[in-house]
Amino acid sequence: MKKGLGRGLDSLFGPLDDEEVEKVDKKEVVKVEKVVVNEPKEVEIGLIDRNPDQPRTIFDEEALNELATSIKVHGVIQPIIVKEVNGRYVIIAGERRWRASRLAGLKTIPCVIRNYTEQEISEIAIIENLQREDLNPIESAKAIKNLINQYNLTQDEVADKIGKSRPAVANTLRLLTLPEQIITLVEQNKLTAGHARTLLGIDSAAKQKEIAVAIIEKGLTVRDVENIIKNLNKPKAAPAKPQEKSLELKDFENKIKRVLSTSVAIKGNDKKGKIVIDYYSIDDLNRIYDILLSLGE
Repeated sequence: MKKGLGRGLDSLFGPLDDEEVEKVDKKEVVKVEKVVVNEPKEVEIGLIDRNPDQPRTIFDEEALNELATSIKVHGVIQPIIVKEVNGRYVIIAGERRWRASRLAGLKTIPCVIRNYTEQEISEIAIIENLQREDLNPIESAKAIKNLINQYNLTQDEVADKIGKSRPAVANTLRLLTLPEQIITLVEQNKLTAGHARTLLGIDSAAKQKEIAVAIIEKGLTVRDVENIIKNLNKPKAAPAKPQEKSLELKDFENKIKRVLSTSVAIKGNDKKGKIVIDYYSIDDLNRIYDILLSLGE
């Protein structure tokens, strides 16, 4: 009597004769063989090369040493993925495990060999790092830009391939428009992606650099930077226009000039103001004083 799934198939399609059973068995054998192809294979570490287009360029030495210690004890738990190229192998995913295995002194490492195209390799390298959050924002931006340029993709197409929204892709790429000095600070994790995106709101590269330095020296938060930029972008009040003097005031000003024989300015309007009389030496001051004194007699 057939048990389990076979019994369920009998009830749906009727019993299978010996010839049909043989066909099914052959199909199952083919499926098993396909699975075996993708099973891990031990490959000499010396035959494996890193992917030159790997988007991740910074590997934390302390974390690598910790992983190497774990590998010495437990081995490589998750195989790396490689592609065979002219008798050697290029890493598609798992460079960090490969580096740590070399530090651990392993001679071989378990690999899954896949026959991906160059574009697929680039896409997988980005996706794996993004999913693990291993890339800093600048590495992500450079990898996405390289994918767009190398394979003539649109931002929408890249967004679909790496599982990000188009605005997220566009905002990541904008980081590359920052001054090189700021890009380096982000790569060194001295500035966060949030700080960097906020600095994009400043038009002046010099001002961007100035505030970037202030962020590091003063420990400014993203909110602090937003407030600074808000004040920078606040429209400045136009300087008040001087009030036009009435014809009477202008005439009065000219008469005083003639009497005192010096420069005179009346500042104000018909209701209030002040008179400014210039003198150029103590003798000139005494002369003006005598004139004013005589006018009061």
